[in-house]
Amino acid sequence: MALFAIGDLHMSTAFPKPMDKFGWINHMDSIIQDWKDRVHIEDVVLLAGDISWAMRLEEAKEDLKILNELPGTKVIIRGNHDYWWTSVKKMKALFPKLHFIHNNHVELKDYIIFGTRGWLCPNEQQFSDDDRKIYEREVRRLRNSIDSCSFQGDKKRILMLHYPPMNEQKEESDFTRIAREEKMDIVCYGHLHGRASHETAFTGRREGIDYRLVSCDYLHFKLEKLLD
Repeated sequence: MALFAIGDLHMSTAFPKPMDKFGWINHMDSIIQDWKDRVHIEDVVLLAGDISWAMRLEEAKEDLKILNELPGTKVIIRGNHDYWWTSVKKMKALFPKLHFIHNNHVELKDYIIFGTRGWLCPNEQQFSDDDRKIYEREVRRLRNSIDSCSFQGDKKRILMLHYPPMNEQKEESDFTRIAREEKMDIVCYGHLHGRASHETAFTGRREGIDYRLVSCDYLHFKLEKLLD
């Protein structure tokens, strides 16, 4: 069972919002083709937020239907543009085969997957009192996700975020501290677009954890294989 990840699909089936102006020419066609070529039914695909431009769940149904019909088990977290996101109960009622993480976790055969959206990490350039409140709320949600799991066996521990887990100076945050304390194997995240933003991201190993940026444009619109 292989583990893949990708973020920031920015789908817009019901109300088309082309991404061509950003250089994302037919980007979903490329992603879907790569997905079908490489992902098998027993595999897992992590979707790290910003799934759809839809404003309501009803409008996002066509986008979620496309994902639902692709191979593999899908695990989804919310991004900052996922205004359609509602309660896990409502989303699961429409798509019982999709897994949504919000104050909970997903346990699959070889993996335990935790997550939350995240937020800007404390920094010297731009971090308001409102940012602090949202950041602290997201840290609590991550703790809720982890605390929802009592399993202590030998499975890979995966953390999904939408926002980067550290600031542009790559300093420790509550997210990286929790990832270390909880012995995460992999942290994957998205949100960053364009070369200048990509260059601010930390990727690679740090304190025994493998950090991966999985924004779809960073991956050239192909899925990232995290584990075989």
